[in-house]
Amino acid sequence: MNSLPVHRSILAVDLEGSTSALRTNPIKEQLRNRVYQYLIDALAYAGIESRHCDPFEDRGDGVLILVHPADDIPKTYLLSRFFPELSRLLINYNVSLTPAEWPCRRLRLRVVVHAGEVHRDDNGYFGEELDVACRLLDAPRVKRRLLEAAGPLVLVVSEDIFWGIVRHEYDGIRADAFQLEVRVRVAGRRRQGWIHVPDDVLMLLAVDTGEVA
Repeated sequence: MNSLPVHRSILAVDLEGSTSALRTNPIKEQLRNRVYQYLIDALAYAGIESRHCDPFEDRGDGVLILVHPADDIPKTYLLSRFFPELSRLLINYNVSLTPAEWPCRRLRLRVVVHAGEVHRDDNGYFGEELDVACRLLDAPRVKRRLLEAAGPLVLVVSEDIFWGIVRHEYDGIRADAFQLEVRVRVAGRRRQGWIHVPDDVLMLLAVDTGEVA
């Protein structure tokens, strides 16, 4: 190989309903711009700046973000700071819409957090750990959980993140808020994913009262 592996925290998002007939290309452009801005804002809230990341990789209806290892931005921040802030931004946006606008303009995202070794060549990023993240993100169970959720986000974390971060309940993370619901097979090995759906009622009340940080 011409490239050697480098370790990254792997964050990817996918937009629900991106192929809907109601979403014209101009609307898609507006929603894409909002998703990118909200991702940048939520990362900044977690202390993650552009210098900490590789260039974002656009995936049409999704985005791949690779975060460099750094002592001042532990992986816990992706769960305890980035994800809640992204949820707050999306809720604020969605409640600003009229019901008639929901089918074409409401933003709802699936999010995956993983970590591992990745490669890059002239055509972009690749590697088995990226395959794992993408398979978890696209798992039918994750898509169903978002369909069933009242809120705008569903998070799935890999077994590496669950056992290394979530289980220890660092930084206020609640392990009992994550449920083992996903199993995928990558490179002949079974991988597991834990799903977290934010408490939609509490989040909506927090938005109404202005109590969400």
